[in-house]
Amino acid sequence: MLKQTKRLTLVEQVAEQIEGLIASGQWAVGTKVPPEPELMEQLQVSRNTLREAIRALTHAGLLKTRQGDGTYVSSSSALGPVLKKRIQRSSWLETLEVRHALEKEAASLSAERRDEEDLERMAYCLEQCKEAIHRTDADGYAHWDMEFHQAIFASSRNGLLIELYDYISDSVPPILVDMFNRDRFHGFHDNHARLLEAIKEQDSAKAVEMVHQYIGETQQHFQNEDITGGLEQHGTNQQNNKSRP
Repeated sequence: MLKQTKRLTLVEQVAEQIEGLIASGQWAVGTKVPPEPELMEQLQVSRNTLREAIRALTHAGLLKTRQGDGTYVSSSSALGPVLKKRIQRSSWLETLEVRHALEKEAASLSAERRDEEDLERMAYCLEQCKEAIHRTDADGYAHWDMEFHQAIFASSRNGLLIELYDYISDSVPPILVDMFNRDRFHGFHDNHARLLEAIKEQDSAKAVEMVHQYIGETQQHFQNEDITGGLEQHGTNQQNNKSRP
């Protein structure tokens, strides 16, 4: 049965156009939204209509207003803010299990689809990780470790997989910083070097095996109660750590 079509209000039309610019990548995440006068001119709408549309997209999590600075694109789709809120309600171990599923698929696809530029990027990230280990720089290691994994996801050539990992990746650096010490992370670096070698050799099975290995070691870290057993929600353990002597 055919359903009666719905007419969009002017505010909804404006919001839909802006959402389209964001989804297409013309307005990438982090981009500052053009000034009101410019948008009003382009869209041929009033200030009130434009502000209502911006307010609706801000509420949906696509835009974020910075007081005294302007409005910025904060997510490429409404799915992002929803997932991030859900992740915040999840335990560290639950998030790790989801990471496991995503990262082993990304490693397998990367081994099939990567090119020389991808391999160079991964190798550079690992070199930066190694230098951070020598400096005992936990934050630096966490940053370049994430860059390494994001390079693997980028080389999977799967847009949805890349986007899903972007939403969950904010939860990873605090775990790495908490776990950081020289002996442990020399082992992690060796594992990641073997992962890169497997991807370079286009050995999907070996790449997946390397993912299983480092995820398993991270799970063991949780089970040893280095991070409150991994059972608390994100952020809870960090608050507890601040109160530890």
